Amino acid sequence: MAQLNFGGTIENVVTREEFPLAKAKEVLKDETIAIIGYGVQGPGQALNLRDNGFNVIVGQRRPSKSWDKAVADGFVEGETLFPIEEAVKRGTIVQYLLSDAAQISVWETIKPLLTKGKALYFSHGFGITYKERTGIIPPDDIDVILVAPKGSGTSLRRMFLEGRGLNSSYAIFQDATGNAFDRVIALGVGIGSGYLFETDFKREVYSDLTGERGTLMGCIQGIFEAQYNVLRKRGHSPSEAFNETVEELTQSLMPLVAENGMDWMYANCSTTAQRGALDWKNKFRDAVAPVFEELYDSVATGNEAQRSIDSNSQPDYRVKLEEELSELRDSEMWQAGRVVRSLRPERQNKEAEV
Repeated sequence: MAQLNFGGTIENVVTREEFPLAKAKEVLKDETIAIIGYGVQGPGQALNLRDNGFNVIVGQRRPSKSWDKAVADGFVEGETLFPIEEAVKRGTIVQYLLSDAAQISVWETIKPLLTKGKALYFSHGFGITYKERTGIIPPDDIDVILVAPKGSGTSLRRMFLEGRGLNSSYAIFQDATGNAFDRVIALGVGIGSGYLFETDFKREVYSDLTGERGTLMGCIQGIFEAQYNVLRKRGHSPSEAFNETVEELTQSLMPLVAENGMDWMYANCSTTAQRGALDWKNKFRDAVAPVFEELYDSVATGNEAQRSIDSNSQPDYRVKLEEELSELRDSEMWQAGRVVRSLRPERQNKEAEV
């Protein structure tokens, strides 16, 4: 295990140099990895593990679109694709990758099948951290571990195919076998992580819920809407408003930040842009800081978890969700985005090739 110094804060990390794929395969050579759920994280993790040479099976409800997707991805019914209960029985490592709501509903079915020595793996700390609300309390004689990729399953798979790795956090909630560390790191390497940094289940879910509601999704959409609406109200066209709000950020500036950091991006913009950004950043920071404090408190008290449990367990949840997503999709800003994206040169080149 290596240690990184972040301005005086020391963090434990594991890289693929010190824990290579060959070592991961040796650790898990006698294990059967059962991927339970083939929705958001399941496909990326299952396919990366399979391509890396691990023994992988999938457990999924049938009939379902996810079952059909697993078949399309090459998993074979009765050989590497099973109903959930059968896959849990066969697996020595059970990767519990159903949605949080589905984990709650299926838990009592799979709990008796988690026999001594198995490992229960999560990619989100929700079920364990809020166990009094979810009812997910694992048996004492199994390992309980976590690898949480810092991105979607789609990104995990795409970066794997590009020969890159998506950074992940790892945690051990329960080490019943004495082998939990090797198991969790081997799995992290197997799914295609770049490097793995240490956390615990609580910190993972607190940071994750805050990030999703904050800069990763909720906050960024709110900021997009605010700026786009001001520009439109002041007479700018939809194309101009979208390009200045979203397109330039995502296509030009964020790749520079990803490459070398925000200061480097600033240094590669005009002096006028630099001056304005430096003058206004603190005002924006101070304006949203109270919202982030309120958000984190809501996560820490369990209010956000309970809202998710209550909402996502409703029988008409997906219908209501689609209504909300349709409202977003049909807004003028994202209609403008659809047109702008279609005009990107790479899109036109692809269409010409077809």
